[in-house]
Amino acid sequence: MNISVSILGSGFSSLAASCYLAQAGYDVTIYEKNSTVGGRARQLKKDGFTFDIGPTWYWMPDVFERFFSDFNKKPSNYYQLDKLNPAYSVYFDKDDYITIPDTLEKIYAAFEGEEKGSSKALKKFIAQAESNYNIAIKDLVYKPGVSPLELVTPKTIAKLNQFFSTVKKDVRKEFNNNRLAQILEFPVLFLGAKPSSTPSFYNFMNYADFGLGTFHPKGGMYEVISAMVTLAIELGVTIKTNTPITEIVIDKGKAIGIKSSDDFFHSDLVLSGADYHHTETLIDEKYKQYSNKYWSKKTFAPSALLFYIGFDKKLKNVDHHTLFFDVDFDAHAASIYDEPSWPDKPLFYASFPSITDDSFAPTGKEAGIFLIPLAPGLEDTEDLRETYFDKVLKRFEELTNQEVQSSIRFKESFCVNDFIKDYNSYKGNAYGMANTLMQTAFLRPKLKSKKVRNLFFTGQLTVPGPGVPPALISGKLVSGLIEKEYKLKKKTTTNVLSYH
Repeated sequence: MNISVSILGSGFSSLAASCYLAQAGYDVTIYEKNSTVGGRARQLKKDGFTFDIGPTWYWMPDVFERFFSDFNKKPSNYYQLDKLNPAYSVYFDKDDYITIPDTLEKIYAAFEGEEKGSSKALKKFIAQAESNYNIAIKDLVYKPGVSPLELVTPKTIAKLNQFFSTVKKDVRKEFNNNRLAQILEFPVLFLGAKPSSTPSFYNFMNYADFGLGTFHPKGGMYEVISAMVTLAIELGVTIKTNTPITEIVIDKGKAIGIKSSDDFFHSDLVLSGADYHHTETLIDEKYKQYSNKYWSKKTFAPSALLFYIGFDKKLKNVDHHTLFFDVDFDAHAASIYDEPSWPDKPLFYASFPSITDDSFAPTGKEAGIFLIPLAPGLEDTEDLRETYFDKVLKRFEELTNQEVQSSIRFKESFCVNDFIKDYNSYKGNAYGMANTLMQTAFLRPKLKSKKVRNLFFTGQLTVPGPGVPPALISGKLVSGLIEKEYKLKKKTTTNVLSYH
């Protein structure tokens, strides 16, 4: 008999897991509630414009290479990858910005131009970040989070002190210039936590930023999804869209399948790449591993208010990725993590992929994405969205010294309510659970259910954490657990499932 695995959701982690399991010989079917695959990494097309709805940053290219190499493939077999130069720019005031170029030597020069002597401190800082990167990304994050001992190696013991200081402390100790310090603190926001709560060891994100660089897949991040879908199908995975799952069916403590509306799909194993909290609402209370109280006490990565805008002209004084740090960084962070509220003066990020890639907008026009990080669970209304659109657009015009309001062809928005509706996201979070010291590795929600046999989880609320590269890794980790515990054995031409 074939051994069937039902996977809930079709985001990066689900697609990665499907590929590994199919390659190992399992009969894999993905069930996606939406009409298109990709989870949060879907795409919006309108009036000749294209937008990545979710992730827009391509960092850690080595993780993508490692994923495809596991199938004797390369990213270049599926999509063209271009290194951005500049990687991004950061605005601090009107016509006042710092540009981050595409090589370390150029970045050292940029820092030196901003603050004399800072390049020496940066070289030291990046050397440590690279060392941490080699330990974390090449080893630690590929551990399944089942034991604290996974973190105990001679290399991590030597860096133990870095788990009891913070990125912010280390940065501020070395850099007096607030602008440079903020640029160095920025990458850990991808981990979903503020720099003052992130262990120093996580400065490996600075090596991902400065050392490895920022890339753009031609056609956008959705090209990576398309590549993974192609690979999955080549390996024999079946994908069903427009199929929301309403129940995980459990018999005598064992998952035996899933339900969608009136349909029942028998399955030997169930793997959820959907929101972890939501997944546990699909089973009886007695089978839940984590209570509502548990989730309410966890530190979640931010939600976001996003705008997708089609401009009828090309914009100036901006780069593909542009950050706007012209207001109080700490005040905005406090509105997310300390006292959840809509920020009075929000930081924001803008992406203009059509600067790099002509496929994103008609000739002579610009595709723009604006993002404001928010606390999850906030009230979300059309009036609030409009208020904050006006706030950021006004500042954008002032800071970049151009009028753009009259050139807006259309705009679409996406916020807390949409994250809940489209992704069943807990409190409408956008990035999962933050990687703080007490929410790292074995301290995160488990890949395997302790209460239901044959039920597994993957994605940004479990191991190793938020972000696209960790999602790929999460899919590999959970498939490894499944392959180890439920080994496929061949008896002549028949596969049977061996339980251990």
